[in-house]
Amino acid sequence: MFGAIEAGGTKFVCGVGTTPEDLKTVQFPTTSPQATTEAAVAYFRERAGGELQAVGIASFGPVDLHPESPTFGYITSTPKSGWRNFDFAGAIRRSLGVPVGFDTDVNGSALGEARWGAAQGLSDFVYLTVGTGIGGGAMVHGRILHGLMHPEMGHIRVPHDVSQDPYPGACPYHGDCLEGLASGPAIEARWGATARDLPPDHPAWVLEAHYLALGLANWVCTLSPERIVLGGGVMEQTHLFRLIRKDLAQILNGYIQVAEITERREDFVVPPRLGSRAGVLGALVLAEQASASEAR
Repeated sequence: MFGAIEAGGTKFVCGVGTTPEDLKTVQFPTTSPQATTEAAVAYFRERAGGELQAVGIASFGPVDLHPESPTFGYITSTPKSGWRNFDFAGAIRRSLGVPVGFDTDVNGSALGEARWGAAQGLSDFVYLTVGTGIGGGAMVHGRILHGLMHPEMGHIRVPHDVSQDPYPGACPYHGDCLEGLASGPAIEARWGATARDLPPDHPAWVLEAHYLALGLANWVCTLSPERIVLGGGVMEQTHLFRLIRKDLAQILNGYIQVAEITERREDFVVPPRLGSRAGVLGALVLAEQASASEAR
């Protein structure tokens, strides 16, 4: 039996199980590190008792993912009050006495979609979430991409024509990076309404699709994914997919001559099959991996 934590900036989703079919979940608000982790630990003890084999954590970040690092498992430079430099994985491991798998929330969602969702059978794909922020994870040759730290896809720079879009951007670090221009808060600040409240024919969506397609074009040219999965609250506006696919093909301008982009666009840029459960199910995969690693 495995435990799973999808740790978000506003809520925690915790679950116990082994597959999507038997995973039982609960959610509660993200408050202080001590109170929130104690609530998670209490849930696991109540639900699983001594049968818990491992816990996986898919966390908001930035986080330290290097196993050799003295701060492995920490949330590092987050702006979220109280959580900066918090030993998240260590706190769960010490409390429950089981192996802990640890990664970012978007990498967790990518793992979930790879195992049970829209990326099954693929060795190379990108998962992007577009909501309160923008974050992405990539699988390359069957492994989640890590490096110096972890990808921060929301903070790439994209062309910004201020004569057409004078909005300066919402990112406190970079202003008009992709997240600063295309996240949910950017949409609301620019247009005075949330993504959920804007009608499908509003000009916001043409601009939103263009910015997202610019980001996707960068990853098509650098990571060469077999598929791109777009999740998050903004992408619940499903009419965006058609606009993004069309704009992506126009931006690439015939340079990438593969059928997935020239002919089968509906199979290349797709919504997540697991919906809002992708992150917690990815945490379940992380727990399984941590258990297997400990056994070796």
